Amino acid sequence: MAPERRVDPEDGVAYTWDELAEYYKGKFKKKAIEAYWEECKVVKSKKKEAAKAKAKTKAKAKAEPKAKTKAKAKAKVKAKAKSKPKTSASNFKVCVCGGAGGIGQPLSMLMALDPNVAELCVFDLSVAMVPPAGVAADLGHLERKSKVKGYVMELGAKPIDNLEECLTGCHLVLVPAGMPRKPGQTRDDLFKINADIAKGIVEACAKYCPDAVLGMIVNPVNSVVPAMAELYKKKGLDPMKIVGISTLDVVRANKFVGEETGKNATFINVPVVGGHAGATILPLFSQDKTAKTISADKIPAMDKHVQDAGTDVVNAKNGKGSATLSMAYAGARLAKSVLAGLAGKRRIECAYVKSDITELPYFASKVLFGKTGVAKVLPLGDLNEYETTRLAEVKEQLKGEIDSGLKYAESNSLAD
Repeated sequence: MAPERRVDPEDGVAYTWDELAEYYKGKFKKKAIEAYWEECKVVKSKKKEAAKAKAKTKAKAKAEPKAKTKAKAKAKVKAKAKSKPKTSASNFKVCVCGGAGGIGQPLSMLMALDPNVAELCVFDLSVAMVPPAGVAADLGHLERKSKVKGYVMELGAKPIDNLEECLTGCHLVLVPAGMPRKPGQTRDDLFKINADIAKGIVEACAKYCPDAVLGMIVNPVNSVVPAMAELYKKKGLDPMKIVGISTLDVVRANKFVGEETGKNATFINVPVVGGHAGATILPLFSQDKTAKTISADKIPAMDKHVQDAGTDVVNAKNGKGSATLSMAYAGARLAKSVLAGLAGKRRIECAYVKSDITELPYFASKVLFGKTGVAKVLPLGDLNEYETTRLAEVKEQLKGEIDSGLKYAESNSLAD
């Protein structure tokens, strides 16, 4: 009986387990390769795919000198696979605005560690907990290629007047900025304050790095992203450059599923759609092979757990902080995918962006990142009955929060 073949999505060709394992040996650990094999689609028409794999093997063999024996040929193929040069890392410039804050510092460190980052700018206000130049000096000692420089601005000054050197040439700008919500403060009050802060940074980016991807971690994201994207559009720029980082919801969903099932969260990938606050957060557990094994009666509680995870962290810190470290991790995960996409290696992450997959103009869903940033917003896929009901609730709440952002954009403009 012929061995089972599965299609490697990297090249669309079918391989046996031995062929796939041999090719990726040395690049990934065995468990990771096994998990990847499980993700690959089983080939139904074996003869056709076997022929394709054989043709590919022959094509590779042609590039090598003719072997005298089959044993030598196999040895050469194996050696070629092992010695195949890794794709060289790119040299991107990244800026973290708010880089000396609770999220900004760990996020800056993770960016400094990214092999695609050659230049890292850490920007913050003079009232930050530590000077950004100090953060830069600290990160400058890491054993990585990235050169790190700090930039400071006085409170009340305008970013557009101070960030030319910092932002010029940037490929990615991460914005973990804004004020935290205070007791008794309404969401609308918080939005007005943080929208003005975000607008200042976005305004400077529009002037000095209009082609950069802007990753927004400014609350409330559900309103801030539409506001900034519409302002970009009014300026004649691409609103798809404004990306709301909702990755933490995915990270949490994966972790909670792993804890519930006893599986490794690294190999769990629950899409989280909708928005990035409370009931607008909708994990699609039915679309992950591990999560969908969880009993249906436990899903509502799992759903609520993901929605309330941020509050759980605030409570655990006794009100003295929020989700800073996990947010930095999630922000870096999205940033890594954005940079990989810019380098030509397409990646998929959930993000909150301008969208037409629902009747709402902004929505979080799977997004394909490519050489220009957002390459495509992917459809929601199949939803079960519970998720369909929740989706209606998500849309109802999210619409009002989007409208707040749209109204802000209508009454404001970016300076030249």
